[in-house]
Amino acid sequence: MSLHFTDEDFLEAWKELDKPQLEGGWEFFTETMGVKIYRLYDKETGLYEYKVFGVLATCTPELCADVYMDLPYRKQWDGYVKELHEKDYDGHSAIYWEVKYPFPLSNRDYVYVRERRDVDVDSRKIWVVLAKSSPQSPLPEKSGVQRVNDYKQTVAMESDGACGTKVFMNYFDNPGGNIPTWLVNWAAKVSSDLSAM
Repeated sequence: MSLHFTDEDFLEAWKELDKPQLEGGWEFFTETMGVKIYRLYDKETGLYEYKVFGVLATCTPELCADVYMDLPYRKQWDGYVKELHEKDYDGHSAIYWEVKYPFPLSNRDYVYVRERRDVDVDSRKIWVVLAKSSPQSPLPEKSGVQRVNDYKQTVAMESDGACGTKVFMNYFDNPGGNIPTWLVNWAAKVSSDLSAM
C-alpha cells in the first residue's frame, strides 16, 4: 500500500490519549458507559466534529485494533453496510463503503484510505489507525448514491493497565447532499443517546 499518511501523522495521533486537546470551542456532548464525547461546531458546514475518550473495559487493544480493521466482520454486525471492500485502484489501495440510509434519503458511499501502525513510544505500545477520504481514487460515482468526500478518522488505543483498552477517537463526516444540517446533528445525538441504553 502506498503511504497516504506520514510518520508525523501517526506520532501526533496518539497524544490525546495522555492529554485531551479541547481548547478552541470543543464542548461536552454526552457520556455513555464511561466514554465521553465532545464536539466542535464547524461554521463552514454547519456540522460537528467529534472527539471520543474512554476505556473499553473488557477488550484488549490488540483485539480492538484487529476488529476495527476487519472489513468482512464489520459486514456481519453492521446492518447499515450495503457494500464494503478494499480494492486496488490504479496501484493505490482504497476502501469502498456504501452505507444504507433510510427512505427517502439516498445512500452514501465513501472511498477512503486507511492505515494501521502499532507504535512503540517510551516502552508503551499504541495501536493507531488513520483514515481519510480519497476522492482522487478513480472510482466512478453510482447513480442515486451520494459520494462523501469529506471524511476523516483517527483512532488511538493502548492498554488501560488491566484487561481493557484506553481509547481516543477524532471523527468528522460530511454526508453531503440535501440533508439539513440540523437533521444530521440530531441523528448524531439520537445515536449517542440510544447507545447509552
